[in-house]
Amino acid sequence: MRLGGLVLAAAVTATACGSPDGSRGNPGAGGQEPRTIPPFPQRPTANANPSTPTTPTTGAGPRIVILGDSLTAGLGLPVGQSYPALLQQRLKDEGSSYQIVNAGVSGDTSAGGLSRLDWALDGDVRVMIVALGGNDGLRGLPAEQLKDNLAAIITRAQARDITVILAGMEAPPNYGRDYIVAFHQVYPALAKAYHVALVPFLLDGVAGRDALNQPDGIHPSAAGARIVADNVWKVLKPVVKSSR
Repeated sequence: MRLGGLVLAAAVTATACGSPDGSRGNPGAGGQEPRTIPPFPQRPTANANPSTPTTPTTGAGPRIVILGDSLTAGLGLPVGQSYPALLQQRLKDEGSSYQIVNAGVSGDTSAGGLSRLDWALDGDVRVMIVALGGNDGLRGLPAEQLKDNLAAIITRAQARDITVILAGMEAPPNYGRDYIVAFHQVYPALAKAYHVALVPFLLDGVAGRDALNQPDGIHPSAAGARIVADNVWKVLKPVVKSSR
């Protein structure tokens, strides 16, 4: 999907990640939201998994940590329907001993992910998927700040011989094209600089599609989560096979 085609999806993507204080950037001059969406996510329903990281409940195999926000936490979905849980099932079907650690926290930014990295990397972690940035875009945080935080996460993980996969995000149109472009370029630039595998856009094929999102129009439905799992699996599968 080209950058120009992501403007609509990006407007949904950035708000998809939740914001603990409900903050939202004001549209910049000339910036128009292409569709009406809630200003921030609805509260989790009773069957939604909490916005705190979880660890594997069974098995003691090597770990794959997914460091993310509410998209990773699976806000609004039963635990078994979140994309990390779907990835765990695919690993099981492949006969892999890897255990997924869902380290998704609703409302988290790249700075928040960096601050809890040591906890996330506890145990026998072999692979880390970094799926952060949506809330940075929502708040209009500088793209260079996002890049620095993600670079720090990558380098600290690589220092422990952990294989990193980076999942790309897009910025909303509120802050203008220059910001959108700068934000977009962070992910491929980091993937190239640190030689890490890249999922170009975590919500590719899902963002902006009502039928694949929950009633809030923001978080993926169960069907949408399956597509997100597909997006990640395309990159994760060869990494897992090569690290056996």
